[in-house]
Amino acid sequence: MSGKNSSRIPLDQVPPPDQSAYRPVVLVVDDESAIADTLTEILSRSGYAAMAAYDANDALESALLAPPELLITDVVLPGMSGIELAITVRRIFPDCKILLFSGQASTADLLASAKSQGHHFTLLSKPIHPKDLLACVSESLKHRVCVADVTTG
Repeated sequence: MSGKNSSRIPLDQVPPPDQSAYRPVVLVVDDESAIADTLTEILSRSGYAAMAAYDANDALESALLAPPELLITDVVLPGMSGIELAITVRRIFPDCKILLFSGQASTADLLASAKSQGHHFTLLSKPIHPKDLLACVSESLKHRVCVADVTTG
């Protein structure tokens, strides 16, 4: 090595010291990559091991490789809906918490159908403020409901 600077690492590239700390795995699924990536970044910066997927099939593959403690999925996805994905993930990982989110009013019928089959999920509305998202994620992982449960109405 010829230069003094060749072995220096910029400070912003040094990982924080708590990398070995426990980080709950959160899988975020949205077919709009900007939304999935943004939510994943927010969660990662807040101490979660967040992963993004852009459709249900990719989400299932990711979940099998790294089982999530929490699934956050858009209701309206191409192919398999977010509700079908949530039901499938819950069958594979019964302890996985589920948060559904949607910006469309048409999801009420899908939720009613899932409810009639005995599946109860929490629904968040898009857009969601990062503070509200983080509060809801934190509460979900504490085994408590953070927003109105769709089973009550």
